[in-house]
Amino acid sequence: MPNPWTMKMEQFTAFTPEQRARLDELVEGRRQDYAPDEDILVEDGPINECHVILSGLAMRYKLLANGERQIVAFLIPGDLCDAEVFVLEKMDHSVSAITPTTCAVISAATMKTLLREISPMSEALWWGTMTDLAVLRERLVDIGRRDARERVAHLVYEMLVRFRTVGATDDDVMPWPITQDELADATGLTTVHINRTLRQMREEGLIETNRREMKVLDAERLREVSGFNPNYLHLIRTEQRQGKVAERAGDLV
Repeated sequence: MPNPWTMKMEQFTAFTPEQRARLDELVEGRRQDYAPDEDILVEDGPINECHVILSGLAMRYKLLANGERQIVAFLIPGDLCDAEVFVLEKMDHSVSAITPTTCAVISAATMKTLLREISPMSEALWWGTMTDLAVLRERLVDIGRRDARERVAHLVYEMLVRFRTVGATDDDVMPWPITQDELADATGLTTVHINRTLRQMREEGLIETNRREMKVLDAERLREVSGFNPNYLHLIRTEQRQGKVAERAGDLV
């Protein structure tokens, strides 16, 4: 099975066997394990290496002067923590593990070489970066215009699609170690409001939850409730291509 980084980037393009082997070699080198709540990257810290999440779940976040936290993104297997290595010297936010998380650690020099190439791999890396920014824009729309139910439903459905992309779902069951506090920090809601909203979604037959997983019971209704439009994930690129990835992508959203 392809590594999750390859699976994510092949939503943009189809790689040759040689290109897949090169990506496999990059993630099979040095690896680093992180415990829950352990920072992978720290705001104002140096960016000397690039981290690709291979397993687990992490979050991007900002801490305010009063100690309050805003989670700006959840990171799943296949996601890059620090594509900024190409242009920045210091991080402008932090990344922390939510669960036990394993990252492939790639040198800045290697990533810069890859990003500067004119190749399908470098194009896919830029696509991934642009998609990450698009996800952030959706969080801004969440907080600015969606009500609580739409906000939570949209984030849940987006996570389902993203987990599908890297083959991390089975019958619409996805990893869900995200606490209500973390979900509140990601959506700009209170934990009381999150609790009430999740209870409503369960009563409506949209989801089932336990401590580590969430099952989407009615994906179509959840998509309707959230007003989800997958265009910002740009999966249509893969649907237009041939091969197994293209066939699989038709079922992603």
